[in-house]
Amino acid sequence: MTEQKLLILFFHPRFENSKSNRRLLEATGTLNNITIRDMYEIYPDYNVDVKAEQAVLLEHDVIIWQHPFYWYSCPPLMKQWLDLVLEHGWAYGKNGDQLKGKCVMNVLTAGGTFEVYQKSGRNRFTFRELLSPFDQTAFLCQMIYLPPYIVPGANKISEEELEDYAIQYTEVLNLLQSTALDTTKLNSIEYFNDLKFDTWKEGFYKTH
Repeated sequence: MTEQKLLILFFHPRFENSKSNRRLLEATGTLNNITIRDMYEIYPDYNVDVKAEQAVLLEHDVIIWQHPFYWYSCPPLMKQWLDLVLEHGWAYGKNGDQLKGKCVMNVLTAGGTFEVYQKSGRNRFTFRELLSPFDQTAFLCQMIYLPPYIVPGANKISEEELEDYAIQYTEVLNLLQSTALDTTKLNSIEYFNDLKFDTWKEGFYKTH
């Protein structure tokens, strides 16, 4: 069966100091049909090659924005990438349908836990609420915005906890590679973290 092609656009200005992101990316090495682009390595001067980035997007079915959750948003190069690459007339607007039907999602490492990212918590909003601009960007580009996957408390978790998140991440990517994935069913959950990975697979495939 043909697999979907996954693209991980990784944005981290201090990757050398990120234990959590390094382990997540290492875990993806066991999988096929995945392209990983370290965007700060490619564009240290922020001079994004728009046409090259658009060409890469067209070659893939699922786009993953992997990044630390900086000030409730993304690192600056990612914002630059969004502003330049998702052009009017190409990604959205009149005749802008080049990304129509592709899936996209955020994979975050965050300093705070789910407990502080809620109405009664210190940050007052949930991760999903704060990710609304990315959700709306996907909507404008006629893309399918999938539930985010989050490593909370990333700078404090144990090696064992991090390993569990890395394994779970590979399970998420395995699921996304399937052409039989039912995105409508998948969007019934709020976060990929909510999946029970010993029983989840059967529920998110299309039935004929």
